Amino acid sequence: MNALVGERMSIITAKPQTTRHRIIGLLSGEDFQIVFSDTPGIIQDPVYKMQKAMNKSVDSTFDDADIMLFVTGIDEVFKDDDPIITQLKRVQVPLYLVLNKIDLSNQNEVVSKIQEWQKRIPFQEIFPLSALHLQGTEGLLQFITKSLPEGPAYYPKDQLTDRPERFFVSEIVREKILENYHQEIPYSVEVEVESFTETKTNAGQDLVRISAVIYVMRPTQKSIIIGKGGASIKLLGTAARTALETFLESKVFLELHVKVRENWRDDEQWLKRFGY
Repeated sequence: MNALVGERMSIITAKPQTTRHRIIGLLSGEDFQIVFSDTPGIIQDPVYKMQKAMNKSVDSTFDDADIMLFVTGIDEVFKDDDPIITQLKRVQVPLYLVLNKIDLSNQNEVVSKIQEWQKRIPFQEIFPLSALHLQGTEGLLQFITKSLPEGPAYYPKDQLTDRPERFFVSEIVREKILENYHQEIPYSVEVEVESFTETKTNAGQDLVRISAVIYVMRPTQKSIIIGKGGASIKLLGTAARTALETFLESKVFLELHVKVRENWRDDEQWLKRFGY
């Protein structure tokens, strides 16, 4: 979606369950508007209410999409009983396979993977591409534009998403947590932006002051996030601030705080607060 919309909407890491929320990305031209819906992956055996909410957001996309794009990496493997396979076989709208990351493979492997998928799911078209290098993305975009049914524009042409800036700030901080911490830590964390203030520096430069809270489930996790003498959270803050300055195109002053909220992944009130 980032490649097709031309803006960084969804965070990207090598870890599973990076995407937790359904994110709308909008692309408008003179005579078209495409509403992309980027969803979390389906979790086969959800343990927490948070994971059940993530699966529910995927189900809603199957109900209201005009076109379904199944995006998978050339290196991904799915068992026959994987819930996504079951869902794809039930799709009633035009279904296309986007085989991503072909830059990590060769022609023979790509052909073999395409043949493997053709045996499993009746895709109407298959698009091998590399989103990272924008290889094949323009052809996919042209195909989508021609294939969508006619209808009214639902959003203003200059709008890129249905999410506020605060959401993307929290997602970027969470992305850096995924990149900088290991094991259970990233999956026990939620980020909430408490304040977001746009102002100017003394030199007249745009400045955004952000205060965010990193919620964890146990005091030991809080200690790990902070690190000895605050070293870990300092590194996290630097990485997040650099990414935020690129995203917001402004100088950023970022404050990070860590709080313990036990079992937030199973607390309906807190899940609603976090947007699930």
